Amino acid sequence: MNEKKLRLALIGKDVSQSDSPKIHAFILSAWGYELEYEKISTDASGFDSAMRYLLGDFDGFNVTIPYKRDVMEYLDEVVGDALAFGAVNTVVPSTRSGYNTDGIGFMMMLKIHGVDVRGKSALVLGAGGAGRSTAVALKNAGAAVSLYRRNREELEETCKELGVLAANDPEKGGYDIIVNATGVGMHESVGKSPVAKGAFDGGSVAVDLIYKPAESAFLRLAKECGLKTVSGGGMLFLQAYFADCYFLGKTPDEQEAEQLYEKYLEREKNI
Repeated sequence: MNEKKLRLALIGKDVSQSDSPKIHAFILSAWGYELEYEKISTDASGFDSAMRYLLGDFDGFNVTIPYKRDVMEYLDEVVGDALAFGAVNTVVPSTRSGYNTDGIGFMMMLKIHGVDVRGKSALVLGAGGAGRSTAVALKNAGAAVSLYRRNREELEETCKELGVLAANDPEKGGYDIIVNATGVGMHESVGKSPVAKGAFDGGSVAVDLIYKPAESAFLRLAKECGLKTVSGGGMLFLQAYFADCYFLGKTPDEQEAEQLYEKYLEREKNI
């Protein structure tokens, strides 16, 4: 590896619209590194060959929907939050180690937006890698967490594994915080929300892990119901920061992460 150049990638079902390349380039440039970045969109049939390519030729890569659990069978070690969440979003090929920076990125995003979850009830929609990560992160931060997915048998199993409650009907509302971790509202489902307005009854904050569009149909409905809304752009940037720290063996610094995020937002506003 060129000491001041990294070769990174992102793999998922459809990463064509991802902002990850420019985010990683921004962070690494601040640290004096050049970046070569590849976006790899693949269906399940191409995942195995893509993994062999990534593990053999890259300094690091990130994993997104729907492969955050599938990637684990290719690794020698699953570390920290990734083990607790049962989902990997960051891989260091040199050691075949898997990490998860979604949880810390998510909680730091909430902190920046002034959202305190301790003692609050939270509903997480979706039990894939992102849903699992945010559910456990919220639980660890002191929230009473319920998780929802349509397949009841799989839901019960996941909730038992993660130590959270299973939600029966998300449309009934009654949760302080509601998080969309389903992916509904992006790509071919733009303009759709995973829930109707009833889900926001009694709520105070709605968070969508989707960041394109910046205001999803889910957040638009939440805003109409009087809730504070948080889009997922901050989580994307912050999880990338912590992933880059893993790629470089660098000790993360939350103050540095927040400062870089503020500079990134300022730059994007002026483009």
